[in-house]
Amino acid sequence: MITSAPPSPRERLQPSYLSDGTTLGSWLFTRDHKRIALLYLFSITTFFLVGGTAAILMRLELLSPTPYLVTSETYNRLFTLHGVIMVWFFLIPAIPNVFGNFLLPLMIGARDLAFPRLNLASWYIFMAGAALVLYSILEGGADTGWTFYTPYSSTYSNGYVVAMASGIFIAGFSTIITGLNFIVTIHTMRAPGLRWFRLPLFVWSLYSTSIIMVLATPVLAITLLLICLERLGGIPIFNPNFGGDPLLFQHLFWFYSHPAVYIMILPGMGVVSEIVTCFSRRRIFGYTFVAYSSLAIAFLGFLVWGHHMFVSGQSIYSGMIFSLLSFLVSIPSAVKVFNWTATFYQGRIRFDTPLLYILGFIGLFTIGGLTGLVLASLALDIHLHDTYFVIAHFHYIMVGGMVMAYFAALHFWWPKITGKIYPEWPARIAAVTIFIGFNLTFFPQFLLGYMGMPRRYPYYPPEFHFLNVCSTCGAAVLGLGYLLPALYLTYSLFFGPKASDNPWRATGLEWQTTSPPPTRNFLEIPVVTREAYDYDYIDSPLLADKEAHDD
Repeated sequence: MITSAPPSPRERLQPSYLSDGTTLGSWLFTRDHKRIALLYLFSITTFFLVGGTAAILMRLELLSPTPYLVTSETYNRLFTLHGVIMVWFFLIPAIPNVFGNFLLPLMIGARDLAFPRLNLASWYIFMAGAALVLYSILEGGADTGWTFYTPYSSTYSNGYVVAMASGIFIAGFSTIITGLNFIVTIHTMRAPGLRWFRLPLFVWSLYSTSIIMVLATPVLAITLLLICLERLGGIPIFNPNFGGDPLLFQHLFWFYSHPAVYIMILPGMGVVSEIVTCFSRRRIFGYTFVAYSSLAIAFLGFLVWGHHMFVSGQSIYSGMIFSLLSFLVSIPSAVKVFNWTATFYQGRIRFDTPLLYILGFIGLFTIGGLTGLVLASLALDIHLHDTYFVIAHFHYIMVGGMVMAYFAALHFWWPKITGKIYPEWPARIAAVTIFIGFNLTFFPQFLLGYMGMPRRYPYYPPEFHFLNVCSTCGAAVLGLGYLLPALYLTYSLFFGPKASDNPWRATGLEWQTTSPPPTRNFLEIPVVTREAYDYDYIDSPLLADKEAHDD
């Protein structure tokens, strides 16, 4: 996608968004989408550390098949904390709220999101929900698991369930506001010439994700509100002793939570599309199919919640329908994987750090998707339900997929965000370390699950000991891999060389402004004259000569 001209000397004299006000108040009351993105970045990084610490403590406890480090009750609280923090305060907001906020206006040639004040309000609402959850943790936490299954969570649990559920309830409004803001921005603020099928695929993925955010999140909010009403007011909603139905909670919860998987993974898929095209120097293979597959995933994601409930007592005929739909939802995901690999064919591939993370994403997400088909099978799910096989599958999708895409995005757009270049070789070592550590951590859990080890138990038979030790050792390697980017990215902020406006020679509009961008993004709204990912044009010698002359 090419604009009318590269940044002019006048544009280069504009102060960057980082230097346009340096006081704490200028950050806390900013309406600049880029600064709000960084507020989210700092917040979710903190929550990632909190959730990761809980995971480390659980893995240390599982080094021994007998009581070793914490009590059973503390272990329950740890995996509740880990799940709640990582799902609602890292995985869901990570790419949309950080990179979506930062990049969406830049990618469509706008100066900001449609509702800048609402955008800032979404961060404050997010932090208010997080503060309530952290309060519940400091007071003792909850021991219900991150799914809050009733009637345990609504009636019997002694933890701070209401405070934790209320925090998630409040944070949900932040998600809804962000989704609404993205939808309106994409519909109304695209640059001249930027038709729907000239949009970057990352924008398509944000659009599909935003639809899920707006439609699914209210269902979770209502479900958590019903838990609080039953717990505080004694209203019989889920407790079967008083005529309630615990399966009603599962239907409501999974109606949100399965689309929530796509809130997490769809933006990551958009990141993959951007980086695959850039580092293979080719147009995306089957652009239209990839764009429509995002919408198909969003639509089908609302229809498959029942595959989490094959053994819960729902009708066998319902189970058959949900099983079929679960197989169908894999088709648009497979379309994306096939198109990414086809884009590599005969490409001029550069194995820089962002692409290494993307290759890790494709491999791990494919394993996660294939094991999802195993769990979509009625007969196999009965054997594997509530075992470590489910944990491994979920983490291959969410951590192996979404987190790899998150780190790929962080490295790809780091020069644009900060105006600095990170050291390449430490970054490559980190990418490989994370990939190895992840597989060492979670692949043994497939074997544990198939052998019958149930999840959510701190103690287990001795025959599972070796594989649990392997998994814990892998977690140590994975933790080291996550620590490395924090070190060299921080180093690059202070000592890294200055980045050029377009160090990857990419085609997106975000690369047609300065690094880091000015507060208003563009001095003049750009005009789009070519389709997305026209690398034949941007790599042409004539354009290179023109850019050198302009510089």
